[in-house]
Amino acid sequence: MKEIVLASDHAGFKHKERVKEFLISKNIFVKDFGALSLDNDDDYPDFILPAANYISKNINQCKGIIFGGSGQGEAIAANRIKGIRAVVYYNGPKEIIQLSRKHNDANILSIGARFISIEETIEVIQEWLDTDFDQGRHLRRINKLDS
Repeated sequence: MKEIVLASDHAGFKHKERVKEFLISKNIFVKDFGALSLDNDDDYPDFILPAANYISKNINQCKGIIFGGSGQGEAIAANRIKGIRAVVYYNGPKEIIQLSRKHNDANILSIGARFISIEETIEVIQEWLDTDFDQGRHLRRINKLDS
């Protein structure tokens, strides 16, 4: 993976900024689609859709991490783009993170920032990035989604 794409609305802005610092400190190239400043009146589709479109056009080159209050709306928006498999995480069992990569080849992780600390978010992101897709029978299923 060559780069990580980030996007967030106001509710996930602080998490995004801290995660960006973390990724850069790990020498990971980051492409930030915004929000670039805190604005409580912004709308998540304005940031999430361009990020998801970029990932879909560079599917083998990057993954995305998006942030919102619950992460739900952001994942719904991202999943409207062909080839995107966005999953939501907001502090459930950590096994979900591994399964989202192993079984679903998730290419976007949507974080519900109101329900998880920044420290836990960074831990989860590291695990998500370190987990590979198992392929096998799961690849057949992914291909059905993408056809």
